[in-house]
Amino acid sequence: MHTFTIKKIKNISIYNSLFSGQTFSWKTINTSSCQYISVIDNNCIIIEEIRNEKIRLSCSDPTINGKTPEVFFDWYFSTDILSEQCFPDSFPIDRREVWNLVQPCLSIRILRQDFFQVLVTFMCAQGIGMDLIRRQVEQISRNFGTEHWVEFNDEQLCAYSFPLPETLAQVKPEELKICTNNNCTRARNIILAARAVEVGVLDYTILSSPSLSLAEIRERLCKQPGIGYKIADCIMLFGLHRFDAFPIDTHVHQYLREWFHFPEALKSLTPKVYLELQRRASALFAPGLAGYAGHILFHCWRRNVKNLTSC
Repeated sequence: MHTFTIKKIKNISIYNSLFSGQTFSWKTINTSSCQYISVIDNNCIIIEEIRNEKIRLSCSDPTINGKTPEVFFDWYFSTDILSEQCFPDSFPIDRREVWNLVQPCLSIRILRQDFFQVLVTFMCAQGIGMDLIRRQVEQISRNFGTEHWVEFNDEQLCAYSFPLPETLAQVKPEELKICTNNNCTRARNIILAARAVEVGVLDYTILSSPSLSLAEIRERLCKQPGIGYKIADCIMLFGLHRFDAFPIDTHVHQYLREWFHFPEALKSLTPKVYLELQRRASALFAPGLAGYAGHILFHCWRRNVKNLTSC
């Protein structure tokens, strides 16, 4: 393993960033440590939080996605953006109660993740809890990804890379459904999405172009079976790194009602209501960062209000 020590950015929680419902591929090596393992770009990565405001990265290869580990860390954890930047100067005054509640969660950073993995992950996530999402993602990686063994602290550790689009494109629904909670429709939709990525119908380079509006990207994503507004917005936020995309699930719907008293939040989340809530919510936050702020509030609502611990 190649090991690098990085000065930790102040006010960033590695744990809360990795386990806030935006990724499901990281695992804690043991419950008493601040050590986390995953595979990115076929590179097995271990992140350790150590003393003196430092991070230790151990990698099976010396570069990650063509970047040095230091550069990758800053990019992956979006250290170019401070969470406080997501909220306008008037927010702490106009929304004092919410601002006080959210303080412990401002250490969260949005992760810049792989587009295809996010696409499949949030197609798995429809209507189920986080523990089950994590189990499905792990099963897909175990069954169709690549096994990676590394030695760390005199132990042999195993992690799995997420399968490539061309791999999942060739899988049969009967094989994949064991990884999707026996949901054959979900398995078929994931395979169709993998084929769309493989042939360029869903092309990361095109979809991530700044010239495309959120509505244009959402329209292209929603042409795929199994992708609705919320999943499309999650894909844009976490996989296309569009920090202005604002997904609305049950928890977001609830906090828009309880914290911001939007009358639309009293209604069922139809597509029309969804888009109106999204429009109104986006106006609350700094331009271009509504989704980033929304995820911080999502984590705050789940942990500090609903007392949910699953991640």
